[in-house]
Amino acid sequence: MSIPQLPKPAKLLIGLFMKEKELLEPVARLLAENFGPVDMISRWMAFDYTDYYEREMGTPLFRRMLVFEQLREQTALADIKIISNEIEKKFSNDGMRNVNIDPGYMLPERFVLASGKNFTHRIYIGKGIYADLTLIYTKGSFQKLPWTYPDYADQKMLGWLKQVRDRYVRELRIEN
Repeated sequence: MSIPQLPKPAKLLIGLFMKEKELLEPVARLLAENFGPVDMISRWMAFDYTDYYEREMGTPLFRRMLVFEQLREQTALADIKIISNEIEKKFSNDGMRNVNIDPGYMLPERFVLASGKNFTHRIYIGKGIYADLTLIYTKGSFQKLPWTYPDYADQKMLGWLKQVRDRYVRELRIEN
């Protein structure tokens, strides 16, 4: 018999991509107002894996990843996605987004993104939001899955996420 246990708190990560890099500061400020201080931030990464967003946002697009100090309950992901959608709307013009905000969380064994779209590998978590198992951690590194978005499967991204994971695991040890 399995005995129910409380899950580990998760590390909140939020991916942003945009054309206008000057939007980073006001968007990050609003995210910090809602989710607390930012602990780490990635360097700018080119976002040239798809042309899906070009019509809406233009080109070239760039990605930044924000990592937040405070650990979160995994059950908060749906609410976080709803808030991030509202922030996207604040920076939209005529219904066209200028920033895409992708919240997710990291656990020692996986990286999960929130989505408003259902798909075979996504689990409904409430409030119209699904959890997308994006990467798994095994054998000392993150492993992509057949459905992992190409930008999250990029070796630079995987290396950066490994650094975030290593720091997060140290935080968990300190708490216990």
